[in-house]
Amino acid sequence: MIFTKYKNRIYTSFFLLLLLLLIFNFSPVLVYSLIVLSLFAFFEFFNITKKIISNKFIYVITNLSFILYIFIFCLIFFYFVNNFQLKPLMFSLLFCCIGSDIGGFIFGKIFKGPKLTKISPKKTFSGALGSIIFSNIFFSCLIFIFINKFFYVYLIIATITSICCQIGDLFFSYLKRKAKIKDTGNFLPGHGGVLDRIDGILLGVPLGLISLILFF
Repeated sequence: MIFTKYKNRIYTSFFLLLLLLLIFNFSPVLVYSLIVLSLFAFFEFFNITKKIISNKFIYVITNLSFILYIFIFCLIFFYFVNNFQLKPLMFSLLFCCIGSDIGGFIFGKIFKGPKLTKISPKKTFSGALGSIIFSNIFFSCLIFIFINKFFYVYLIIATITSICCQIGDLFFSYLKRKAKIKDTGNFLPGHGGVLDRIDGILLGVPLGLISLILFF
C-alpha cells in the first residue's frame, strides 16, 4: 500500500541516488548534470517569479541574482567534487541535506503533530526535529567513514546545515504559495520539479561549508 502510493517517488529517488554516485565519480556526468539541472532550475524559477513579480525591473534583477547564485554554487560544487581531498566533504554535506529531507518526511508522516508554519502546512515540528536528527546521523557517519575521526563540532555543523535546508525549503514553499502552484515543475515524477528537490541544498550546502570554515 505504502509502496504503491509512493511508487513514483521511490523510483525517482533511486534514479537520483544513482545519478549522484555517477556525478561524484565521473567528471563528464558532473558537468552535464550541472548544466541540465541548472537550466531546469532557471526555467522553474522564472516561471514562479513571473507569477508573483509584476515590476519588470525587479523581475529582471531577481532572476539575474538567481542565475548568479546558481552559477557560483555550481562552480564551488565542481571545484570540491574535482578535488580529491575536498570531495568527501562535499559528499557528506550533500547527504546531510538529503538526510534532512528524509528525516523530515519520515518523522512528519509518523508523528505528525503541530504545524511548523502556515507557509507550508505539511511541515511539522516533529518533521523539523526528524530533519535535524537524520542530518546528524548521515553527516557524522560519512565523515567518520572518510576520515576515521569524530568531533562533537560535527553535530553543530550538521544541525546548522539541516536548519538552513529547512529555511531554503520554506523559502521556496513561500514562493510557490504566492504563485499558487503546488510544485515548481514535473520533471521528477513523485517529487515535482528540480527546485522541489534542491531547494534545501541551495542554502544548506553553502552555509554548511561556511560553518566548517568557521569551526576549523
